[in-house]
Amino acid sequence: MVALHPVLEQVTARVQARSQASRSAYLSRLSRMAGRPRGSDRMGCANVAHAFAAMPAQDKLRIVTERAPHLAVVSAYNDMLSAHQPYEAYPAQIRAAAARLGATVQVAGGVPAMCDGVTQGLPGMELSLFSRDNIAMGTAIALSHDVFDGALLLGICDKIVPGLLIGALHFGHLPMLFVPGGPMSSGLPNNEKAKVRELYAQGKVGREELLKAEEAAYHGAGTCTFYGTANSNQMLLEAMGLHVPGAAFVHPHAGLRHALTDEAVRLLLARRDAPIGQLVDERCVVNAMVALLATGGSTNHLIHWVAVAAAAGIQINWTDFSELSAAVPLLARVYPNGSADVNQFQAAGGPGFVIRELLDAGLMHETPAMAPSGLRAHTQEPWMNEGTLAWRDLPSAPTEASIVRGAAEPFSASGGLKLLDGNLGRAVIKTSAVPEDRHIIEAPARIFTTQEAMLAAFKDGELERDVVVVVRFQGPQANGMPELHKLTPPLAVLQSKGFKVALVTDGRMSGASGKVPAAIHVSPEALAGGPLGLLRDGDVVRLDAVAGTLQALVSAQEWQARESAQLSDEQALVNGHDMGRELFAGMRRNVKSAEDGAVTWM
Repeated sequence: MVALHPVLEQVTARVQARSQASRSAYLSRLSRMAGRPRGSDRMGCANVAHAFAAMPAQDKLRIVTERAPHLAVVSAYNDMLSAHQPYEAYPAQIRAAAARLGATVQVAGGVPAMCDGVTQGLPGMELSLFSRDNIAMGTAIALSHDVFDGALLLGICDKIVPGLLIGALHFGHLPMLFVPGGPMSSGLPNNEKAKVRELYAQGKVGREELLKAEEAAYHGAGTCTFYGTANSNQMLLEAMGLHVPGAAFVHPHAGLRHALTDEAVRLLLARRDAPIGQLVDERCVVNAMVALLATGGSTNHLIHWVAVAAAAGIQINWTDFSELSAAVPLLARVYPNGSADVNQFQAAGGPGFVIRELLDAGLMHETPAMAPSGLRAHTQEPWMNEGTLAWRDLPSAPTEASIVRGAAEPFSASGGLKLLDGNLGRAVIKTSAVPEDRHIIEAPARIFTTQEAMLAAFKDGELERDVVVVVRFQGPQANGMPELHKLTPPLAVLQSKGFKVALVTDGRMSGASGKVPAAIHVSPEALAGGPLGLLRDGDVVRLDAVAGTLQALVSAQEWQARESAQLSDEQALVNGHDMGRELFAGMRRNVKSAEDGAVTWM
């Protein structure tokens, strides 16, 4: 057994101590639920009849009389999301695979799944973060029929996986497995796409050229190929042991993908002794945090995994992430942290290589997993051996050292995220994508309350200087905490001209955070009285990702004497209306801070 790294031990022990009461209460609830008779045995006859009314007679006989295992499918299928379009055919395949194994299946329910790429920079994006808790509730509604012996969860993208996982953990007495669909084939390289976006922001190419580039990048079924939140989700699920080993990044239409989906059914039936609420313990959550840091994954997960952990009675915070980041080496460079896409990452060893390196370095716990042999099973890659699904060891050394590296020779000695703290609040920055000469920025602030106002100022040439762009009133309470990726191209243009540029916001930038230093998720948010509301145009702001500070260089006396800026009544009205935003007013009122997971259900 490999000795654990002392920081991993310390953080895990602290999380366990902090979570003792809440985790114990959670496990007690699981035990109570698991001790009940099977669904069809404890329910009234009318309940049973309703539950299985539309099923074939033979399946009804299997469930009620033969007491065969009965599985739920909770699906995030729609064909608006390229990543989820392949799920259309999955229920039929899953039913057939289950039937061959003597089990039955029902699609218990569907959950919404929105594409942030479609809504980016538009009002619909203000529903995006809250869709996670909506998905969690939809998962709970699907499973509330309470007749199932396990569940397969069909979801991949940004808020969908965290939402499904939160919902699943509230039914933690059941075994559950995620079934991914895989990435689309490689199209226009991400770096080339980003260059076209910057040229468009400068007015050097038109809409026709931009659309051609975007369609060449996003061109088929599967997840987008950059290492954003969707693909970070898949990395974290592998590190938690909640996939068939190695299933994350296999193309949707590969024969191997079909075999992996069949295997998901077999594995779930074989592991009915492994309820998800017990597998997802403190060590498992810490493993997910480590995997995120070692691959330079999405900053969204500093919000989502706080909420996921809370659903299992586990309490983590940004300080935990920060301390782990100082000890966890960066082992992968995938766009926007490098030039490779996820298909190249997979070919270079992918999640299996990274997990093996972390386990062997004592930087990950050897936890149980849905695979009977535990997390070690996720250090191998699946392949088709004469038509049969099998697993094999990965090469001992990296096959492409520009994409993945061993723990002994990492890209950097620390992970890809940094906690910032100071008189402007607490924030995070994705350092893995930012050149080292941009890790410290000190410049006068220019303050905006909408991204549209910032874009207009850029077009008018008002930002042609060293500047810290501040976009506030973008937090969960203000408007649902949208992602602000429309700001990336103009900021990159300013940076390329040699100006010192940074972004500070209580909004999000997520997994596509790029080469411009961005202090994001500033908490408390401005609307909740956070110190970002005290900032004024012209104040010098220092973002220091080396020291981990975010400071307004204003005297303490003046800072304390200031009154916080207020969101205008007009903007508050805009934030609360149209595009369905009225329906989310209760979530905006009740949501916790970004550092508390932006949870609406606690």
